[in-house]
Amino acid sequence: MDANEMESQQQKAAGEDDFRLTSTAGLNKFTLLCALLASTNSILLGYGESRFQFVSLPTTTIFLTLKLSKSHDLLMPVSCIGFFFGQISGLLFEGELLCLFISCADIGVMSGAVLFIKENLKITSVQVEILVGSLNVLSLVGSLASGKTSDYIGRRYTIVLAAATFLVGALLMGFAPSFPLLLAGRIVAGIGVGYSLMIAPLYTAEISPAMKRGFLTSLPEVFIVSGILLGYIVNFSLSGLPQNLNWRLMLGLAAVPAIAIGIGVTAMPESPRWLVMKGRTHEAKRVLIKVSDTVQEAEFRLSEITKAAAMDLGEATSSNHSDWRGEGVWKELLLNPSKPVCRIIIAAIGINFFMQASGNDAVIYYCPEVFKDAGIQDKRQLFGVNVIMGVAKATFVLISAVYLDRFGRRPLLLLGSIGMAVSLAVLGMGSKFLQHSETKPLWAIIVCIIAVCADVSFFSIGLGPITWVYSSEIFPLRLRAQGTGLAISVNRLVSGVMSMTFLTISEKITFGGMFFVLSGIMVVATLFFYFFLPETKNKSLEEVWALFEDKDTTGDDQRGMQMREM
Repeated sequence: MDANEMESQQQKAAGEDDFRLTSTAGLNKFTLLCALLASTNSILLGYGESRFQFVSLPTTTIFLTLKLSKSHDLLMPVSCIGFFFGQISGLLFEGELLCLFISCADIGVMSGAVLFIKENLKITSVQVEILVGSLNVLSLVGSLASGKTSDYIGRRYTIVLAAATFLVGALLMGFAPSFPLLLAGRIVAGIGVGYSLMIAPLYTAEISPAMKRGFLTSLPEVFIVSGILLGYIVNFSLSGLPQNLNWRLMLGLAAVPAIAIGIGVTAMPESPRWLVMKGRTHEAKRVLIKVSDTVQEAEFRLSEITKAAAMDLGEATSSNHSDWRGEGVWKELLLNPSKPVCRIIIAAIGINFFMQASGNDAVIYYCPEVFKDAGIQDKRQLFGVNVIMGVAKATFVLISAVYLDRFGRRPLLLLGSIGMAVSLAVLGMGSKFLQHSETKPLWAIIVCIIAVCADVSFFSIGLGPITWVYSSEIFPLRLRAQGTGLAISVNRLVSGVMSMTFLTISEKITFGGMFFVLSGIMVVATLFFYFFLPETKNKSLEEVWALFEDKDTTGDDQRGMQMREM
């Protein structure tokens, strides 16, 4: 390499550092606005799921609840207050269909719209379980379909499509005269859940600068929680209306934010990376100028993206880019992946698998029952425990989002998984002790409460926000949408399996035994994260590919070398 080439590379590296340094000075307001709009779609996810919050409850429990609570019109306001505190405490994570198990009498009246639907439409508990469980199944389908859809019509219109599915689903459920139509609305809403889980972090990652991508891509989780809170507030507000009207309004009002989001998203720009893949480079440059601090930064980012797109699409000319609609991606992902692609798939699927296999939602779901058996019978005390857990979750989610781009993904992820393993082990020991103790000492109860709060906090530091961030940033441009959709579909599948098997397994080996199993899973997760997940902090999406290539770059891996030279 001669002196001129060395000087040119030094100038290029210096220019890249300058652009990244400007990114650390402040956050581009337009980029933040776009990320907020994209993430706002997750409000509908939380709102829609808060309508049906006892999917995991045993049928016998539901029957017992109905038997104990014939005058549920009087108990409904109390139940909604309980839901309100439950949401404040952050007990429902990542849009999962799990609710707080307070006591048999409270579960039925806290189920929100479902109890009124059951009475008004005269449906059975089996039909209720089908109605609620359909969302997990259909969200898996939506996740798989969302990648191909976003490659075909674009990221922005996929967000609009997700909002539209909520609109149609909400209207179908709100006006449903019978169970079949109500189920049809729920199915449509479930597809929207799958689309939202994939497209919000993906779009945000593709418009964000490398130095701020972690923070911005964490926003969907915040909006999921906000949507659940909104749903509970609506439940509380409408619970006093006539039975044939209240649940219809609870469900139908989801159309209002869906319409607002659909209109707002149309003002967002398309992803510049998708535009480049379609050969619309001039449009991509205009978008990058808006989401960058300087024109020079926009031109530098455009240069990186166009080089990556050329390699992804086989050095195709710009005129031919417009014909690409995501063909051949599934074949490359599943049938004939290169070594770097195989490593990326393992990393993406692995982190999504362990997010749900950690059992975090199930731990929160059943721990109040453990506390109840331990001697805490007063509902206010149970709510107090919930509030403590919620404060811990909210605090550490914000800490993780703020510091994710400073400390990196790996340190926070490893800290979170190690902390969860220790917390679950302590919780298992505490549960076993209380199970065999007749006196139920206060110190043991306090230890269990602290262990649950620690488990929630470490999940919020690591797996909670980082799963979405990591899944959306490690795939190369051409594979990103469909690869992310594949990983998130695994997330939904494991979520459904955990929710359906946790109680059965716990009955066989006790809750304490189950907590030990989950602790072991988190030990395995920690090892997996350490060996298979490289750090992506401060890397552009185009540079991340090089992290998964062979160190001795030959043959197909020349692409990684080219990415490092950009």
